[in-house]
Amino acid sequence: MDSILQGIFDGQTSADIGLGGFMACIGTALLIGMILAFVYAYKSKYTKSFIATLIILPAIVAIVIIMVNGNIGAGIAVAGAFSLVRFRSVPGNARDIATIFLAMGAGLIVGMGYLAYALIFMVIMGIVMMLIVCLEPACGRRVDRSRCLKITVPEDLEYAAMFREIFDRYAERHELVGLKTTAMGSLFKLTYNVTLKDPLTEREMIDELRVRNGNLEIAMTHDMEVGRNAL
Repeated sequence: MDSILQGIFDGQTSADIGLGGFMACIGTALLIGMILAFVYAYKSKYTKSFIATLIILPAIVAIVIIMVNGNIGAGIAVAGAFSLVRFRSVPGNARDIATIFLAMGAGLIVGMGYLAYALIFMVIMGIVMMLIVCLEPACGRRVDRSRCLKITVPEDLEYAAMFREIFDRYAERHELVGLKTTAMGSLFKLTYNVTLKDPLTEREMIDELRVRNGNLEIAMTHDMEVGRNAL
């Protein structure tokens, strides 16, 4: 058992690694990537590009680690190069980011030569991830009551006093996070972060706001990042 768990590169540098060890690392890393991709896709929405990335990412990290094995200077240079790379697509959610770190961690273990440990680590984490997905419906989903509310008002409207009564009635809290002019300064666009008392009263709240703002444009979304970006 101990011999299985030993690293295949113990006491070796990248120059001493044979073709057999190199191919074993590549194969193990790709297998781990496939397992991770399957676990991620289990009962979840996904894109083909992200699944492909999860499959090849452990192999890429493993090869980099193998090539800099025993060379501290090269390792620091590679780390600096990776720090300059960032994803230019829309930022993923916490699960996507955690999965990417998991793929990189598994690739790092493979690159150090501990293939059995990498497989054990991947199997354990895969089981944990699938259990979380399976238990999520049983735990119930918390109703999201946070909203980003955008209201267009005339420039002469005292909006702070005009909307306070409505917000007090329908919202637990509200915060003005953005204000800008539009239509040559004749209109204001207000952005609020609002926490509703009851999500089912959205329509009633908007109808009352329309009466106060002269039936100008009102938009309400679930994306709180819109409100934060208005700061």
